[in-house]
Amino acid sequence: MIAIISDIHGNLEALTAVLAEIDHHGIDDIICLGDIVGYGPNPIECVELVRQRCRTTLMGNHDFAVFYEPHNFNIGAEQACYWTREIFENDPDPDRRAARWRFFGKLATVERRPGMMAVHASPRRPVNEYIFPDDIYTNPGKFAPIFERVEQVCFVGHTHVPGVFLEGPDFYSPDELDHRYEIGIDRTVINVGSVGQPRDRDPRSSFVIVDGREVQFHRVAYDVESTIRKVEAIDALDNFLGARLRDGR
Repeated sequence: MIAIISDIHGNLEALTAVLAEIDHHGIDDIICLGDIVGYGPNPIECVELVRQRCRTTLMGNHDFAVFYEPHNFNIGAEQACYWTREIFENDPDPDRRAARWRFFGKLATVERRPGMMAVHASPRRPVNEYIFPDDIYTNPGKFAPIFERVEQVCFVGHTHVPGVFLEGPDFYSPDELDHRYEIGIDRTVINVGSVGQPRDRDPRSSFVIVDGREVQFHRVAYDVESTIRKVEAIDALDNFLGARLRDGR
């Protein structure tokens, strides 16, 4: 079995709860699709946990922004990136600080395994292309070049909205699938949702477990209010980044 997580965004309470649930299932092969940092109040702690626990970690757009420069970010996201970089640089342990930057610098953009691939955003632009559920109506033409790059199944994050995309194009939410999807012959893009900042109006953390050909969507409750209080205590972080967690938006 494999657990796939994404979009932690410095939310230690959420990550800790998800890792405990993964441990409950006895899984030690964890893929992180990126965005360990950005928005949230505990970037160092989340990076260290991911380094310890995830067999594979990919580059997300916020990880890229902290390591290089933020591009096309709103002001709140941009400020959070610069604050995260400052926190990293202020680590008094030079060896630990250097090891963390080396980790970011070596993050891959694509993971390929037999029968599957994984990226942060999309098969076409792995770091920063959004694939929204509404795109099946508003921009259906974007799906042909995306699916051309998918051999069988591709796991993504980035939008913080879990679900399954088919070539149709079609989109199915986890609720519509009874939280399980059987990988078949159709090419498929599966969004695993977000650990640290869900945006599907469900505040619980989202991740998936891949058991053979079955993909199971999981939700885990965590101490949202504790994370919100941490965000509010940091002047460089917009309070909205905490408040939105209550409603999963």
